[in-house]
Amino acid sequence: MINKKTLFCLFIGICFSHSSMAQYVYGTTGLLHMPTADMQKDKTFLFGASYLDVNATPKHWSYNTYNYYINITFLPWLEVGYACTLHKLGLPKYGYSYKFRNQDRQFAVRLRVWKEGWWKFWTPQIVIGANDPGTNDVVGDPNKDDYGYTSTSSVGNGHWNRYYLAMTKHIVFANVGELGTHIAYVYNKRIDYHLNGPAIGVNFKFNFSETSFLNKVLNGLNLMAEYDSRTINCGFEYGFWKDYINAVVEMTDCKYLSGGIVFKVHLK
Repeated sequence: MINKKTLFCLFIGICFSHSSMAQYVYGTTGLLHMPTADMQKDKTFLFGASYLDVNATPKHWSYNTYNYYINITFLPWLEVGYACTLHKLGLPKYGYSYKFRNQDRQFAVRLRVWKEGWWKFWTPQIVIGANDPGTNDVVGDPNKDDYGYTSTSSVGNGHWNRYYLAMTKHIVFANVGELGTHIAYVYNKRIDYHLNGPAIGVNFKFNFSETSFLNKVLNGLNLMAEYDSRTINCGFEYGFWKDYINAVVEMTDCKYLSGGIVFKVHLK
């Protein structure tokens, strides 16, 4: 049964998002969970917040939670981000309180190494990236993982750790929209949230040339589907007010609902 929080997220998603996709789970550009080679416009600053169903999070979370993040594309080829996911007090084996008392922090970086169409029109864009880099030496080891409640670990807990290589190619359908095709290889060392294999996804962003009311509504819609190397997910993004306000709605495993809002500021 869907509770009030998930209904609220669905309502927001229907009412609001567009342009390069903001990946609300990690706070970076991408599809829903899987990374892509899409990049934001140069000097784009974005910040957002999300409601995350437990199935959209690493195994450490045994409850629904929230996150918030900031992100900036310094140059057309460099994006960095910082995200926090909320924790409830207590370790998993001792149970949790009903209040959020702490947060897990992670940094992200994305580097575009090849621009779409640089050599031939059919060549894809290529991006390499990482989330929570450098913290995966002991992640997933229950004897060493600090579960995010202290700062004593020398390597961190790496709940959101991953490294990836992503490629993206867009196909334009005149007066209708744009199809994005994405493939990536994702890797980490976690044993409880293992990512080690290919990911594949598609999105379709409507761009009708006609100006009827229905076309104007559809022109803000971006449909997405993916296999993120673990689960098959589907969802959509919808753009409102010239891409300044965006929202994403996801169905993890095509049945567990999460959603978030992203605000964008173009600094030039």
